[in-house]
Amino acid sequence: MDKLLITGGARLAGEVRASGAKNAALPILCAAILCPETLALSNVPALQDVRTTLRLLEQMGVQVTRNGDQVEACAANLNTHIAPYELVKTMRASILVLGPLLARYGEAQVSLPGGCAIGARPVNLHLMGLEAMGAEIKVESGFIHAKASRLRGAHIMFDTVTVTGTENLMMAAALADGQTVLENAAREPEVVDLARCLMAMGARIRGAGTTTIVIDGVERLHAAQHTVLPDRIETGTFLVAAAMTRGQVRVTHTDPNLLDAVLVKLQQAGAQIRTGEDFIELDMLGQRAKSVNVHTMPHPGFPTDMQAQLMALDCVAEGTGVVTETIFENRFQHALELQRMGAQIKLEGHTAIVTGCECLTGAPVMATDLRASAALVAAGLAAEGQTTVERIYHLDRGYERIEAKFAQLGARIERVAG
Repeated sequence: MDKLLITGGARLAGEVRASGAKNAALPILCAAILCPETLALSNVPALQDVRTTLRLLEQMGVQVTRNGDQVEACAANLNTHIAPYELVKTMRASILVLGPLLARYGEAQVSLPGGCAIGARPVNLHLMGLEAMGAEIKVESGFIHAKASRLRGAHIMFDTVTVTGTENLMMAAALADGQTVLENAAREPEVVDLARCLMAMGARIRGAGTTTIVIDGVERLHAAQHTVLPDRIETGTFLVAAAMTRGQVRVTHTDPNLLDAVLVKLQQAGAQIRTGEDFIELDMLGQRAKSVNVHTMPHPGFPTDMQAQLMALDCVAEGTGVVTETIFENRFQHALELQRMGAQIKLEGHTAIVTGCECLTGAPVMATDLRASAALVAAGLAAEGQTTVERIYHLDRGYERIEAKFAQLGARIERVAG
């Protein structure tokens, strides 16, 4: 099993290109099921989760071709409505084939999903929404069995904000009979990007990016082209690592408008931020960061996927910061690994109180989930001595060639076989 060897202490400097967003690419790839014609995508990142999604689509009969960051998917000859456990178990986003399968083919059998162990992320909101649209659903033997001759439009109120639930039901509603209204919908940029792609395919959607999304169902969708938006979490990870190493980094091919909440925190930490239409530049002027308080919230609040990275920043910052996680109840596992590197972190339920130290010390650490992996890499880059990050298969699910990109910024980092 691969691991990363990091020799810390190097100040990150230079330019790096952001990849396409994993959390946008996955639902958009699943949307290909809705259409008998070709969906042509660009800026698709080369990630393990993307490869798993493409294998899942191919296993179902979707014709897939890939050339660099270009992907074409055609579901004209889908031959099964089953998403098997072998593929679904590694990736929670596999649940996103449920809505498209049910909408276009009237039947779906999808294994209950896996993914990062960061707490309960129940699919009940997906199922309740589909039942409101007329689907018959049973859950047995680890599978969701769903049937509907044709889904009907419905007024659906989410009890809590759910990104994948919003995406699943938005895709299902695109081919439903009548109008569907999603209340308390997720407002994440990735939801908006999926809506843009669906509209390019002929869907009638308004309100994406607000708490109320209205979808008027159509009989069929058609071929389209779409460019996946930049990955705001990858962008933020590079910026935080630069801040931790007192560096100066420019991230290109990104969108500053996607990172408002993160950029505010970095400015509070003492970073000078300069932005353009498609770049963000951070400069710490060689100074140590100041501690910041973080409270995760659904978009447009501070993203939970950046919580671990900001906790790592607080570990080497001046002062004490308070990190509160409100989205997932089991997302502080990285704190224990950071403590192995000398971090001063006190956990109190959903809150972590972090007192910064002048410098962390390299140590063997183990990644517990995707974003925890990124936090440990950033901590290793800022630490004295050598850090070994184990179980980096988590990292490969969401970061494209992360060791090569950090090396491009002057980091001393290499991937070695376990």
